[in-house]
Amino acid sequence: MGFNRYAGMPVIALLSVLACSPGNGAAAHPTPSPPPGAGAAGIGDAAFPLDGNGGYDVAHYNLAIGYTPATRLLDGVATIDARAAQWLSRFNLDLSGLKVRKVSVDGAAATFTRQGDELTVAPAKPLAPGAAFKVQVSYAGRPQPLKDAANLGTFGFIPTSDGAFVACEPNGAKTWFPANDHPADKATFDFQITVPKGLTALANGELAGKPTTSAGRTTFRWREGHPMTTYLATATLGDFELRQGRTPGGIPNVTAVDPAYRGSLDSLYTNSSRITDHWAKIFGPYPFSSTGGVIDNFAAGYALENQTKPLYGGFHPDDGIIAHELAHQWFGNSVSIKRWKDLWLNEGFATYAEWLWWDHTGKSTTEATFRRNLARPAGDRIWSYPPGEARPRNLFNESVYTRGGMTLHALRKEIGDRTFFELLKTWTEQHKYGNATTPEFIALAQQLSGKDLRSLFDVWLFQPHKPAWPT
Repeated sequence: MGFNRYAGMPVIALLSVLACSPGNGAAAHPTPSPPPGAGAAGIGDAAFPLDGNGGYDVAHYNLAIGYTPATRLLDGVATIDARAAQWLSRFNLDLSGLKVRKVSVDGAAATFTRQGDELTVAPAKPLAPGAAFKVQVSYAGRPQPLKDAANLGTFGFIPTSDGAFVACEPNGAKTWFPANDHPADKATFDFQITVPKGLTALANGELAGKPTTSAGRTTFRWREGHPMTTYLATATLGDFELRQGRTPGGIPNVTAVDPAYRGSLDSLYTNSSRITDHWAKIFGPYPFSSTGGVIDNFAAGYALENQTKPLYGGFHPDDGIIAHELAHQWFGNSVSIKRWKDLWLNEGFATYAEWLWWDHTGKSTTEATFRRNLARPAGDRIWSYPPGEARPRNLFNESVYTRGGMTLHALRKEIGDRTFFELLKTWTEQHKYGNATTPEFIALAQQLSGKDLRSLFDVWLFQPHKPAWPT
């Protein structure tokens, strides 16, 4: 996720002004314990007690979606392959709005109820621990994006004049398909998206065959064969101009822009190519099968690192913001967080990647960028928000980004370049396609450096004041 930084530095993120008062955040309320045989209504994230669901793990989503921009009607069938983690007489899926027509589990009709954003499914027969099962949900309606002024503003499935802008962080996937909507449960995806002829549907991964047209409607099939968090899934559609090819390093590159941004198509393609290849040298092999990016005409005021296809909302991205979103393919997409409080592992790392890119291109050294931020007065709001504990009502606070990036530079100064860059590659390799936590990163840093780094991480990540170290 990209956003505006501070005066005097290159603009590489949100075009709107970030309002980032630290605040205390919303109080965490643990999800009530479910009765025997019921999957919990939340995955166990104390900051987001109803996000995700307990009792099962999703392996794969197969989403067949039809959408008509003129009426804003969506018709969908979601087929979800999962495995029970306990006895399940019922389980929940996250789904916001949209009318559910029918649900089946392993081909047998299942009963279901709705309460808020929870779709509770009761299979005809209880599911045993370890049992693989397939749930299919047929649904329809007009998707309604989520609005949260404390975080992104508007996100989820957002209708546009010619289609839809789909950017779902942190929990907007439920606005267009039933899901276990939390980054702790990653899965592979197939998309079958049908739109009026002449429009283009873009999703994660690669096209699985050529688009087919019948009765005035075109179907696009995309497949993301690598595990992905639900907030990274997209079905952005509309009028787009495409450029496709390969990076100099041989990675397929798919870029697309709304006609209003056709002047950015070549720069988006070229920058995405060279930055992807550069990061592969710094962070380890590119973890996915294609790279690229999409510029849509919805003025979101932010960019989102959708897996394989970062999405830029209504602006021409420069190389800094592209570097940020593509760094997320390693930090956040391949290596994902288990709990939202560790968001600095995504945003601090992507922010530091921007600084590395500026260093690489001669705009500013990482040390100079670090020093400019360290010069901010002790009363600056960045110091009162410890980035190691991201708050649910202020997830995307600047501290999570900038102070998170500063933490990495302070670490680099302490352990030296050789160990630091070895650490980044080891981190991305050890947790490739999985989930990780801040304590795991600290442990790896100590292991590779042979140093006790607890004080360093404590002052930079967890203390609500300006660090007095290093000087």
